[in-house]
Amino acid sequence: QVQLVESGGGLAQPGGSLRLSCAASGTSFSTYAMGWYRQPPGKQRELVALISSGTYTNVADSVKGRFTISRDNAKNTVSLQMNSLKPEDTAVYYCHARGANMYWGQGTQVTVSS
Repeated sequence: QVQLVESGGGLAQPGGSLRLSCAASGTSFSTYAMGWYRQPPGKQRELVALISSGTYTNVADSVKGRFTISRDNAKNTVSLQMNSLKPEDTAVYYCHARGANMYWGQGTQVTVSS
């Protein structure tokens, strides 16, 4: 069983930055592929970025060049650095772990508004 707890959401101005963190409990964190998804108001959940159990990363075209995903296996954390935020980045952001099973965090709200 893996529990995921997100933090770091909040209100940011357009052009600003936020850093989301996801703390994972349980063992074998390093073997899980980790990802960040988001669900904008009234829309479906979508993939934002993922990082493999190794060093492979991939980010959605909509955030490429602005968002960076990283992980620290020693601390069992995965982070999403979000720069140059836009109003359309407003969403609930979810941490996701994929291994033998899949797990979701509870989500953290990110609002980009002036």
